[in-house]
Amino acid sequence: MNPQAFSSGGSGVIGAWFNNVGEVSLLAPLTKSILLFALNLLDAQLTLLWIHLNVATEANGLMARVLNHSEASFLGLKLIVGAFAAYILYRFAHLPLARRGLTAVLGIYLGLMLVHTVTGWLTLGWQAPMVVLGFFGTIPQAFLGLFS
Repeated sequence: MNPQAFSSGGSGVIGAWFNNVGEVSLLAPLTKSILLFALNLLDAQLTLLWIHLNVATEANGLMARVLNHSEASFLGLKLIVGAFAAYILYRFAHLPLARRGLTAVLGIYLGLMLVHTVTGWLTLGWQAPMVVLGFFGTIPQAFLGLFS
């Protein structure tokens, strides 16, 4: 029996692997990379859905060309590029540039998911999102109007 485990000082946990203060955890970058790939997959599926419903087109010119070739090639290329980007950003997560890049790309994808959500609402006939977006669109003009 180890007497240090019952001492009044410290947590009573013995072992160097518990002493990880100041170390960077790779769990957060792994989670973010998996989320990035999942959002990429969801974006591809929603894009194909909106195209089938004649609601929207592919905004990326290169991917639109690939989509004109076939849906399978579009989905395959989209997933390969997404997986490669997620892996590279995870692999180099120890670098500040990669951590910031991963956060930025996730922010862009979350914004894109908002666009997909609004597209879905409008497709289903719900006009409330356009009213809300119209309201937020007038805020800068109203703010500038305070100074004129």
